[in-house]
Amino acid sequence: MIRSIRTITWSAFLAMFFLGVANSLVGAAAKSIGLAPGQIGFLISAMNLGFMVSVMVTGALADTRDKARILLIGSLIMAAAFLAFYVTRSFGVNLVVMFTIGIGMGAFEGVTDALLLDIHKERQNYYINVNHFFVTFGSIIIAVYFLFLTVSWRLALELSAGLVLVLAVLFAFTHLPHVEHHPEPYLNRLRILVRDRVVLALFVSAVLVVGVESGTVGILTSFLTDMRGLASFQAQWGLVLFLVGVGVGRLLVGYFTADEQVATLLIALFGFSTVVYTALYFVDLGSFIYGLIFLAGLGMSALIPLMLTLAGLLYPDMAGTVLGAIKVAFPLGGIILPFVMSLLAGRLSLTASTILFPLSFLAGFLLLWWVLRGVQVVKPEVAM
Repeated sequence: MIRSIRTITWSAFLAMFFLGVANSLVGAAAKSIGLAPGQIGFLISAMNLGFMVSVMVTGALADTRDKARILLIGSLIMAAAFLAFYVTRSFGVNLVVMFTIGIGMGAFEGVTDALLLDIHKERQNYYINVNHFFVTFGSIIIAVYFLFLTVSWRLALELSAGLVLVLAVLFAFTHLPHVEHHPEPYLNRLRILVRDRVVLALFVSAVLVVGVESGTVGILTSFLTDMRGLASFQAQWGLVLFLVGVGVGRLLVGYFTADEQVATLLIALFGFSTVVYTALYFVDLGSFIYGLIFLAGLGMSALIPLMLTLAGLLYPDMAGTVLGAIKVAFPLGGIILPFVMSLLAGRLSLTASTILFPLSFLAGFLLLWWVLRGVQVVKPEVAM
């Protein structure tokens, strides 16, 4: 049996790496497969629907069931879905495959953070940030792979499926340390959460952050070429620089931030991002725009991990349920804000639609400043 905390931790990180691969799969593979824009939208919607269902269910189960067994099942589902992706050209079949990929993603997202909170009683913020760094890392790797090796995309998926099966074997033999949880029945837990203004504020803030991240990834290259006059190649590197900023920020914030500082830093980063995104989209700084792009990724990088860490610290006995509930905001944010942006861009202009970015951060800053004042984070006791 695998009992090593280090091995279990790295297994969780690798699960999130493949979540990142799956999350960027459609966008990275679209050109190679020949997907139309409408088909891309439907496939991503199917994936998000599977994710929403799965993250709620697995998050709740993580409080009462063996987390390693849930991750084992999620790994098997993910591996099978990777192998099945566009084996046939039937669009209906591939919608089901993407829904299944979303289920696997939801299992990884719904359980790994709660698992890390269980096995690490010190520097929990660090482990949650690194966990989500691997999502960004996976997204970058698959995007770069498809950019340079489009002819062998099937090989990439088969290799990914094989590695996820190895991960499933690790989870099958994982024995987690016993952690005492005494959660309320599931419906009671939900009633507690929906009445808690901190949880509601974190949910709304997560919708805003994920919406900004999805919108930025979607329109940044177009903005840089159309509004700032950069060549297409330069704009693509701007997007890579943004993702690098996200990854670097998660590592730095996780390493240097104590758990007791999570709430304060969360509010500060919302304020910082309000200023940076205003400058990025409404001040023409020439070549210095690359610095702003990096700061934009850096500023928003740790917001989601910090929110999840705070929720887990406030509700240690039902961390899976509260994290799963907040993570439902991820697909919602990825749908709502980009949709509103599209409407504004169509009726007004691309530049006008980007006002939603700094306004979202400002709204999150004001909301969390109002709600989190006086909230005390009590670190869990370290077992002797």
